[in-house]
Amino acid sequence: MSSDLKLQLAELMRVALLSVAPGEGNSEIRIERPKQASHGDFSCNLALQLARPLKRNPRQLAQLLVSELPYSSLLDRTEVAGAGFINFHLAPAARRQVLRGILQQGTSFGRSPVGGGRTVLVEFVSANPTGPLHVGHGRGAAYGDSLAKLLAFAGWSVTSEYYVNDAGRQMDILALSTWLRYLELGRPSAEPAAFPPNAYQGDYVRDMARQMRLAHGGRYERPLAQLVAGTPGLPDAMRTDAEAVRQRETHLDALIANSRLLLAEDWKYVHDFVLGEQLADCRSDLEETGVHFDVWFSEQSLFATGLVARCVERLAKAGHVYEQDGARWFRSTTFGDEKDRVVQRDNGLYTYFASDIAYHLNKCERGFGRLINVWGADHHGYIPRVRGALAALGIDASILDVALVQFAVLYRSGWKAQMSTRAGDFVTLRTLREDVGRDACRFFYVLRKSDQHLDFDLDLAKSQSSDNPVYYIQYAHARVCSLLALWGGDAESLATADLESLESLVSPRELALATRLGEFPEVVEQAAEELAPHLVAFYLKELAAEFHSYYNAERILVDAPAAREARVTLAAAVRQVIRNGMSILGVSCPESM
Repeated sequence: MSSDLKLQLAELMRVALLSVAPGEGNSEIRIERPKQASHGDFSCNLALQLARPLKRNPRQLAQLLVSELPYSSLLDRTEVAGAGFINFHLAPAARRQVLRGILQQGTSFGRSPVGGGRTVLVEFVSANPTGPLHVGHGRGAAYGDSLAKLLAFAGWSVTSEYYVNDAGRQMDILALSTWLRYLELGRPSAEPAAFPPNAYQGDYVRDMARQMRLAHGGRYERPLAQLVAGTPGLPDAMRTDAEAVRQRETHLDALIANSRLLLAEDWKYVHDFVLGEQLADCRSDLEETGVHFDVWFSEQSLFATGLVARCVERLAKAGHVYEQDGARWFRSTTFGDEKDRVVQRDNGLYTYFASDIAYHLNKCERGFGRLINVWGADHHGYIPRVRGALAALGIDASILDVALVQFAVLYRSGWKAQMSTRAGDFVTLRTLREDVGRDACRFFYVLRKSDQHLDFDLDLAKSQSSDNPVYYIQYAHARVCSLLALWGGDAESLATADLESLESLVSPRELALATRLGEFPEVVEQAAEELAPHLVAFYLKELAAEFHSYYNAERILVDAPAAREARVTLAAAVRQVIRNGMSILGVSCPESM
């Protein structure tokens, strides 16, 4: 509704401009919200914009424009401020008219056409399916899902996607880890363990091993001596230097190679079994968090279709690939990266970066005009090389936006949990959700800008107080529901009432609340433009605070019928906007608390 007011104010300014400077009648007229409420409801910088071409003092030009403004019932007063800003103060009737629009539009209020139906692919989470999702992944999930909902609300045609890294070394390590635990179950307890320290250690690995043992007995048993034959020794367990780390990884790779030989065709079963188990758990976990993906895209498909090889050859033909030490390198430094990157190793295997280039090419070939990747903040250095690869393929790299998400750390009484999937020492998203509830989990994740560090206060998330923002917003919604039930009238009739019936809404709190409601469409547009769902969360916090303040200060179900219906209308509009905003964030709105 505020966008309608902007259009009307812009038209008033155009009439004044045609009177003052007819030759500038086609100039862009921007109507914006001022940063300070004392500067009015809207502001226009047209005088500052035209002062130079018209060779006029901007403040004098602003005063002249104001003097030529036609009368409008929208305005209480118009004033010139500062160097030449024109500030508009709306009349009470103009503030109130938003209420009827909110109730008439219902769930559509705040929706914007700015996206124009253009296609956008939002890829997020995309964690290796090598273990349960932890609280760090949860933040990316909540942010990405809220962002997808926000962009759809702002008029984009959105597809959400999870990129399944099912073709890389990490899946091989998980398959090996599970098989080793499977072997342990069939060996005498006195036999020494062969489980490497840098394999996946979590209990979920043992659970999968037990499932294999129960389903297949000893079918996948192989001699332990053959498994470890020819593998390099492990360094002392106390060593943490780079060489020790390298030796442990070399040992792990040797075990994987031996496992492939020993299991032969059965290796595929083990690999696919652990992949299926972890992917199913991941999907279930996300769905329980309210995150549903349109597409689960397999990395393996890029190799199966030959796209990775074709992509590298395409780069080579364009002169962006060279050979050195038996490997093939992408000239990433040409596009601003700090060093060139290997796309094919000397053993012929393609790198993760090669498949990632192919994946982005695939996104473009599927017809998406805009790509948004939600990555962990530790992937910041990866951005220039991916954009560079797109440019090298002849694709406009500006179609790619990357939103960085800092990990979240749980906080309670000074304790911060470590999160390492391989070590098995982490707090899962499922545990967090069971502890604080899905709504608090999702809301707290998007309460701060995504690239800012987040300490997740568990005690606050579980509290039922005004300090807990999600509880406070939900409580405002429940209060309105209770209020409407006590009122007992036909809520649908409020949307068709004429504006005159709202004339009793005159108190500063009522008009301020109506003004706040009218800001919601602008908040949606700004949040969508900045890829910032937290702006919606901030807005809802402020709206709930203003409503609670009004509710505590004023009696709503007064005896006078006209005033009672007007106040109920205001409350119903608050409820609708809270519902619309919370739906963007994936948070429920209970009717009683």
